Amino acid sequence: MMKKFLVWIFVAGYLSVSAQDTLSILQYNLLNYGNYTDYCTSNNNKYTTKDTYIKTIVQYVKPDIFSVNEVSASHSIQQHLLDYALNTDGVNYFAMAPSLSSQDDYLVNMLYYNTEKLGLAGHVIAQTYIRDVDVYKLYYKSGSLNSGGDTAFLYCVVAHLKSSTNYEDQRKIMAKNTMDYIASHHPDNNYLLMGDFNLYSDREPAFQEFVDYSDASIRFSDPANQIGEWHNNADFSMVHTQSTHDGNNGCAASGGMDDRFDFILMSNNIKNNLKKMQYISGSYHVVGQDGKHFNTSINASPTNTSVPSQVLNALYRNSDHLPVSMKLLVDEPLGVQQLQASVFNAIHFTNPVKNMLRLRLEMSASTSYNIEIYSLLGQIRWKKQGMLNRGQHLMEINLSTLSNGVYIIRFVDGSGHSQSRKLLKR
Repeated sequence: MMKKFLVWIFVAGYLSVSAQDTLSILQYNLLNYGNYTDYCTSNNNKYTTKDTYIKTIVQYVKPDIFSVNEVSASHSIQQHLLDYALNTDGVNYFAMAPSLSSQDDYLVNMLYYNTEKLGLAGHVIAQTYIRDVDVYKLYYKSGSLNSGGDTAFLYCVVAHLKSSTNYEDQRKIMAKNTMDYIASHHPDNNYLLMGDFNLYSDREPAFQEFVDYSDASIRFSDPANQIGEWHNNADFSMVHTQSTHDGNNGCAASGGMDDRFDFILMSNNIKNNLKKMQYISGSYHVVGQDGKHFNTSINASPTNTSVPSQVLNALYRNSDHLPVSMKLLVDEPLGVQQLQASVFNAIHFTNPVKNMLRLRLEMSASTSYNIEIYSLLGQIRWKKQGMLNRGQHLMEINLSTLSNGVYIIRFVDGSGHSQSRKLLKR
């Protein structure tokens, strides 16, 4: 009887850790999406043309959270982005936050999210000076919610600070207002601070408000750990996000890649894994940035191979900014709805594994798939893609080249639904 009891403890413990999930975050300035000016027109920045570019980028990154700047304040335009760039080609799980605006502004922030993993618990405006700064409260759809349990919450603070030189004081006011709001509203939570900050240096007062705020407990950190004089400095090429163009098309800024304007910063709780969410080290990157195109366009010579060619073309044509991306590890089991949504109806394998991982997959429908193995630092160690028909499949993966340790194995179907498991190699 005691042996059976111990076996049950082991199995229950394994099940509770084997379903850790990852959240992929993407932040992007869309450059006057749905808003026409005397320089960004229907000829050089038509939003229906941009839909195809955004769709290509989103389908490549597969974000669970997609925060954007410079989208039209029109609800119909925001809905159009959802319907024609996100929920397309068999994807139907994205939703958008309600549109709030206290400023009579033509461009706003917006957040879209994967409803199979996340729910929206609230949306408020943190500050209104010059532009609104939005705070979106998301909750993770943990399996424990169905039985009255708790889950992890994530606050996404999305900001578009005042642009150009000589506006440092205005950016500082916007930053301080935002930090003061966080300090007085639920500060002991998981926070991401994301957006187009228009900062030229870490010495700018606005950035110092974020990383050296008077209350040390709510200061933000840079996941990329790239602090310094970003402007026109080749040492920071890998985190430069503007401009994708070296020439002038009338709408996009010119001059080539020489500024780090776009950021995702993380709170101490995420950095130190204090509230069930943890940054996956090494997962922060600028999509389409290879570090070899300082002061030139991202598609100039030498050939940029950091992303597929169609993604590079979309990044170049859609905006003069590059998006930034990172991943979080959620220390919660997957919910029943998530498991049922995936075409991977069941996933079986022995754990721990030595050299040969033997998978038994039960598919509820035919689909393309990706199977990826990551280190706990977010580095991809093995990847396989292909097609699987409906039914049961046996698959063997040779892991003899992997060092012993703990990994995350991720299963992604053709619609972008994903499941993750912990994998122990011995």
